[in-house]
Amino acid sequence: MLYYLFNYLDSHSNFPGAGMFQYISFRASLAIILSLTISLVFGKTLIAKLRNLQVSDEIRNLGLAGEQEKKGTPTMGGLIILGAILIPTLLFARVNNVYILLMLVSTVWLGVVGFLDDYIKVFKKNKEGLAGRFKIMGQIGLGFIVATTLYFNEHVKTKEFYKANEVSESFIKENNLTPKLMDNELMMVRDAKATTTTIPFFKSSEFDYADLLKFMGEGYKDYNYWIYLLVVIFIITAVSNGANITDGIDGLAAGVSAIIGVVLGVFAYVSGNIIFSKYLNIMYIPHLEEMVIFAGAFVGACVGFLWYNAFPAQVFMGDTGSLALGGIIASFSLVVRKELLIPILCGIFLIENLSVMIQVSYFKYTKKKYGEGRRIFKMSPLHHHYQKSGFHEAKIVTRFWIIGIMLAIFTIITLKIR
Repeated sequence: MLYYLFNYLDSHSNFPGAGMFQYISFRASLAIILSLTISLVFGKTLIAKLRNLQVSDEIRNLGLAGEQEKKGTPTMGGLIILGAILIPTLLFARVNNVYILLMLVSTVWLGVVGFLDDYIKVFKKNKEGLAGRFKIMGQIGLGFIVATTLYFNEHVKTKEFYKANEVSESFIKENNLTPKLMDNELMMVRDAKATTTTIPFFKSSEFDYADLLKFMGEGYKDYNYWIYLLVVIFIITAVSNGANITDGIDGLAAGVSAIIGVVLGVFAYVSGNIIFSKYLNIMYIPHLEEMVIFAGAFVGACVGFLWYNAFPAQVFMGDTGSLALGGIIASFSLVVRKELLIPILCGIFLIENLSVMIQVSYFKYTKKKYGEGRRIFKMSPLHHHYQKSGFHEAKIVTRFWIIGIMLAIFTIITLKIR
């Protein structure tokens, strides 16, 4: 909203500094600073309020070191994260940008689903919280919104559009085009269909999900939307559940999400800039650079939340935060067409998810075969296995962060390793 105000001031007066709001880097910096400030200031007030209302989740007796000391710690701290993302984005981003609107909806949508889950646990005294089928319905609903928006989004234009139509001054300014280079640069814009994504490690290689239906013969492209919808639903469900499972010890989910957010911000910047996308030979997506503002607010919110969530935690994010974080990361990855890199970028979420699936599957298999269930890990998810092995909670989190940083760096390097 402030973007429009200062843009008006810049156009109709000589208001000092108003022109700075035209720059993505300036607004992203402000978004980071404000999200950190909101997390620190609003967080302290909210934690006190939650403590007064006795909004705390029941700590299960899992036999883990230090778990009894966490009794009475407030939960639903994800509200801090949501506020620190939404407010800076609304203030500094162009809210008429379809991608910004989509990310705002994604944040609120799964934030509400997580809030309902926490509310039932805390106030209705139901340990199970929101029934699993309703969580899945919420994730499917978001998948439908994301897939439909991206599939029918008119912001993804073809190169023929730019050749046949006059390019606006704002488009030239946003993408740092020069009159001398502009014709060649615009020729680089690809026919970026909604169902097309980037294949990592291969130069100039893009994959259309519709090709999965080639076995159906002629007319298979009539089902483009449906195959894309299934892919989007799977990705959003998997990543949001992965973030939810990872949120088991102090600071782990928030720290890993902040690292992932930095990488997604880089992808948004290079994919939304016609110069960098040409240099890196990646898919150019018009108007995507505005997503850097959202990424800045997201990273700032996660880092700011760590002020209170790092060991020993003063507040837990609850499902209000963890489901929202996973949904945001999944939706963002789909928007920048880098969802095939999720297994690498979100490797921590993946291994946590797999550890639960392997543990449960192996236990059921051995119980059926031997009459007694056996386990591969001492406890799942994986971070609890290391706790059972005698590692301190803070050390586990720090090492997972280090692994997350290594995966993030490797994910960025994939832009050149092709």
